[in-house]
Parts: sequence; structure tokens; C-alpha cells
Amino acid sequence: MNIVITGGAGFLGARLARALLARGTFSLRGAPARPIQQIVLADLGPAPADLAADPRVRSVQGDLLSLVESRDVPAAGTDAVFHLAAAVSGECEADFDLGMRSNVDTTRALLQACRAQGSTPVFVFASSVGVFGRRPGDGPLGTIADDTLPTPQGSYGIQKFICEQLVADYSRKGFVAGRTVRPMTVAVRPGRPNGAASSFFSGMIREPLKGERARVPVPADTPAALASPTSTIEGFLRAAEASDEQWGHRTAVNLPSLRTTVGEMAQALEKVAGKEATALLDWSPDPAIEKLVRSWPGDVAWERARGLGLKADPDFESIVRAYIAENADAVRLKVR
Repeated sequence: MNIVITGGAGFLGARLARALLARGTFSLRGAPARPIQQIVLADLGPAPADLAADPRVRSVQGDLLSLVESRDVPAAGTDAVFHLAAAVSGECEADFDLGMRSNVDTTRALLQACRAQGSTPVFVFASSVGVFGRRPGDGPLGTIADDTLPTPQGSYGIQKFICEQLVADYSRKGFVAGRTVRPMTVAVRPGRPNGAASSFFSGMIREPLKGERARVPVPADTPAALASPTSTIEGFLRAAEASDEQWGHRTAVNLPSLRTTVGEMAQALEKVAGKEATALLDWSPDPAIEKLVRSWPGDVAWERARGLGLKADPDFESIVRAYIAENADAVRLKVR
């Protein structure tokens, strides 16, 4: 089996690759599992050292649209594509053309390349709950279900929704076996902040744990729909594995969501690392970020994901403790 992961050198892409390599074999669309022969990691940067050292991994570096147009990705015989690469929310608001090129143009080109293979490869597309948004003048969004009509309020969400429809139509025509999933905001991410408006959800945990100050740009009552990296990867894998009957119709599936608030996240941090940690939080609202984040759903139902056997994280404290266990060298404060 040959698999492509776009954004494969990034945090989630590399984690997905490791999960696949650890399995050794994989099943697509309910078929018997087959050995994984090659995983192609397509990204601007190089693959992490541990993945680059695996003979089953090939790292392809460069602008993804250019790689697709030059036919470097996907190679002939590709069985599945996990399309994770994207320009993120803050970047898309700041640079409209970047978002359209990186998200819409690249996704369509990748779908076309999969179509040209003539073998109906599985195409797992990572969309976003950013496709949902509260329209100006409307009341709170309420509970968002799998079949709630998306009303995105930012360029990123609009671009992701366009791509959802492209994947659905390429699937309808039999060009790909599309599996669109909507991950929740992933926390806690290691490393440094990225350009996403949601970056602070990880930063307000990660930075204090290493003894650094972190800005919280929204009020404590701001709702959040979160998921750990582990549960997010499980969602990607299950989407590819599920049979057509199990998957159901072509529209997107909301991945499992932990419903919480920014204030409750801070409380979990204090429970794990004490007041020394929460004293490093600077509650300094940013109206632009707050407006965008509050337009996103905080209560997401995920019945189709539940039907696929997926589960949400039990609570935010468990997410924080899992981050600490995996990133002990990045934690400076004493953990209880």
C-alpha cells in the first residue's frame, strides 16, 4: 500500500505517519489490511529525523501546488491521500490570495491528480469546524450537528467549505473515495505558535508549563470545542478504514469534541501545575481574535463519528497530562 500525507512534516502529519508505520498494515474502505510499502510526506520542510530514517518513508519537499502540477505528488499507484496541508485561519484573513492558492487551488489540483490515476484512491480531507460561524446579528450558534448548514464567517472557513464540496463531487463522480472530516481545535500542540487564530488554545498551556508568559486574547467564558492530538489522529485513520456503508453519505463528519471554556482550561492548568502556572497567563483581550473565535461553534455534536466507534477526550485535564507525558523536556514547572 502506498500513502501520501500532505503536511506530512508537520505536527499532525508526522504523528499520523508514525501511527501508520507502527501498525505496519492498514485497511482501506473495509477491505483486508495490506502491508504499508511507502508513505510519502509532502511538505515545505524536511521530514523529522525518525521518519526520514525509516526505509518506508519518502520525503518530498516544496510548495504543494507546484509538486502536484509537476506530478511529483501523488505518484502512480497511490492508494490513499491524507490531505492535511493548509494555510491556517489567521494567515487566510491576512492574505486572501495565499489562502485561495494554498487551500482551494491546491486541493482541486490534488483531486485532479488523484482522478488521473483512474483507481479511485481514498482521499481523507481535513476540513475544519471553522466552516461554521455565527452570522452578524444572529444569536448563539447552539449545538452544531454533522448536517448543520455551514455559514463560515472568515476566508479560512469559506475555503474549507469550498473544498468539502469539491471532495463530495469528485466522490460522487467516482474519481476518489472522499472522506471529509472536521477536526476540532487540537490542543495541546508542542513547539511554537503558528498563524492560526486558535493558536493561543495551546499556548496558554504550553508556555506556562515551561515557565514563560502566555497571552490569552479572549475572556474566560469563551467556549471551545477541543480534541487531543491522539483522538484527532484516530479520527483520520478511522475515516480511511471505514467501509462505504459505515461511512454513509458524502458530506463531512464532525470528529469527537470536548466541550469546554477558556476559563475551564485555565482551571485544569492550575490543577496540574498550580497557581504558579496560571499566574503566567496574561488576560489581554484582542477584539479581532475574540470576534473570530466567538463566531466558531463551542458545542459540536458528533453522532456519525460515534457510529464509527470514535470517542471524545474525557476532560481537558487528561489532555494537559498527556501533553506533559509526551513533552517532559519542555516542562519546567513542578507537576502535581
